[in-house]
Amino acid sequence: MSYRIDTAYCWYNNGSMIVKMYFISGVPFTFDEMPEGHLQDEDLRRIADQNRSFEIEDLYQTSFYLIAEEAHPCLFPMDLENPEDMPDDLEYEYNEEDLLG
Repeated sequence: MSYRIDTAYCWYNNGSMIVKMYFISGVPFTFDEMPEGHLQDEDLRRIADQNRSFEIEDLYQTSFYLIAEEAHPCLFPMDLENPEDMPDDLEYEYNEEDLLG
């Protein structure tokens, strides 16, 4: 079974910023911050207004779930339909023991 990566511009952290959120099968797993001054972009604000907003706790919970299921695409090898849509600069360093709990 392959999984699809999708992205959306969403409000994040009590509506204090807009981020490019990454989803795997509809579950958010990471985000990219937007460049300085992004909140002045009215088109970007309208797009973010149409999407669900997320809090830090939301992303913590969904990432923890994906890790527990060994389905976090930043941490585990996965069959992805569109791997080119993953964030470009992934440099996660982790200890395998941390993943095992």
